[in-house]
Amino acid sequence: MTGTTDADVLIIGAGPVGLLAALDLSSRGVSAVVVETRDFLEPPNVKCNHVASRTMESLRRLGIAAEVRAAGLPADYPQDVAFRTSLTGTELSRIPIPASGERYTATVGPDTTWATPEPPHRINQTFLEPILARRAAAAPGVTLLNRTRFHSFAQDDDGVTATISELDGGNERTLRARYLIGADGGRSAVRKQTGAKLSGDPVLQHVQSTCIRAPHLYGLMSAEEPRAWGYYTFNPRRVGHVYAIDGAGTFLVHTYLSPEEAEDPGSVDRDASIRAILGVDEDFAYEVVSKEDWVARRLLADRFRDGRVFIAGDACHLWVPFAGFGMNAGIADVLNLTWLLGARIAGWADERILDAYQAERRPITEQVSHFAMSHQQKLAKPGLPAALEEEGPEGDEARRAFGAAVHDLNEPQFAAAGLNYGYSYDASPIIRYDGGKAPGYTMGAYTPSTVPGCRAPHFRLEDGASLYDLLSPGYTAVCTPGAHVDVLAAAAELRGIPFAVIEAPRPPAEYDQPITLVRQDQTVVWRGAAPTAPEAAALWERLRGAA
Repeated sequence: MTGTTDADVLIIGAGPVGLLAALDLSSRGVSAVVVETRDFLEPPNVKCNHVASRTMESLRRLGIAAEVRAAGLPADYPQDVAFRTSLTGTELSRIPIPASGERYTATVGPDTTWATPEPPHRINQTFLEPILARRAAAAPGVTLLNRTRFHSFAQDDDGVTATISELDGGNERTLRARYLIGADGGRSAVRKQTGAKLSGDPVLQHVQSTCIRAPHLYGLMSAEEPRAWGYYTFNPRRVGHVYAIDGAGTFLVHTYLSPEEAEDPGSVDRDASIRAILGVDEDFAYEVVSKEDWVARRLLADRFRDGRVFIAGDACHLWVPFAGFGMNAGIADVLNLTWLLGARIAGWADERILDAYQAERRPITEQVSHFAMSHQQKLAKPGLPAALEEEGPEGDEARRAFGAAVHDLNEPQFAAAGLNYGYSYDASPIIRYDGGKAPGYTMGAYTPSTVPGCRAPHFRLEDGASLYDLLSPGYTAVCTPGAHVDVLAAAAELRGIPFAVIEAPRPPAEYDQPITLVRQDQTVVWRGAAPTAPEAAALWERLRGAA
């Protein structure tokens, strides 16, 4: 690249997506400048409450998982989801999810048997983001520019020049980088300048969202049931969701508006709605910490790239924020991209490897958006039974049946093995397919598979080590004892491609080929017997984007 550069990659936006992009690039020896309008450690809005398992696996690789798991709710606070007539009312059913202090040992709960070194973690973004920001500020090669506004970019054959200024417009200047990532949210200025268009369903649901402080609320709940991280409340007066933020009396309350109310959201009595959801009268006192009303949408950008400029996270997809998968999908986007950028900047990959970003991530985010929309539509009309709050046998049966129904509807959302592990990249230019058919992709169910494009099934080696902890920054051959990998290794070394070998005497049955080639993000890219020298050369040329 000609001229002076300020960094290899310029990142616009310092939410979880932008910060993790910077941290991952740093781990690859790639420099990054992050531009953010907020102050350093300025609290974000009370948004995402869930870090998915696959995200936790990435945080583990970056050395952050333990710190994140120790933050948020107390270590002994259950991360259950409870379904009730109101927060202080009758419990209908419950999805058990272990507290963080028991996460590696618990056996009760729908996600405790998952084959992963890092189960999910419930933590609000107000606790997560400061951890990432502090880590990024200390990371080699990362520069954070807070209280700085991005205005525009111009690109040429060698890089991108961005115009920035202080918040008040003063000190306007330019930054130069090889590539630019727009992680600047749903109103992304980067997306708008690239010309990418959002399309889909602009309005699915109007929601009043209120963060409250009510330390005495726990005292009004039944002592017979344990606390929960999430509460879904159903009664004829109001349907809503409540999430415990700190386990000490701070809650996020979502009030779901009917289509009629959505025509004039400002006319809906916020206080009355909150009290109906909580199940408290007018004498109960609580403090409003913040308000952030929002509209559930299903929107997807028509493209994720314009030359050397990329968009990730909410900048390229917006959907119903169920189970925190908006943030987690955004993190999956950007870590896919930073691996590709790292390969290119390191010099062992061709520029065409970057074509894989949109080819891999856009179809997956489109599928997830439809899962989210479908689930939201089911929740919007729960069909409350008339006897839900009545006393006696009829009310008991109504509550039993309805409790079972909402439990079964929501368990796939809160124990979403499919969303975590089940997606596959079926049209990537940097994967060598062999005609194998990947298992179907659903929200809740996951079928392990080594079909190229799928997530390499996790297992532990005989010494207890996690497979994922041993993956190289490039590619790793998971092979049976005696498998011949010398030709594959020599061809990788010739091209400077990071390569490692893991010999697994007794891998899971899905590893039914002598060699399964896995890249660092756990994606299977090829499987088979020892290749000849020409076959190995052709394979690596494809994997590095040169074929």
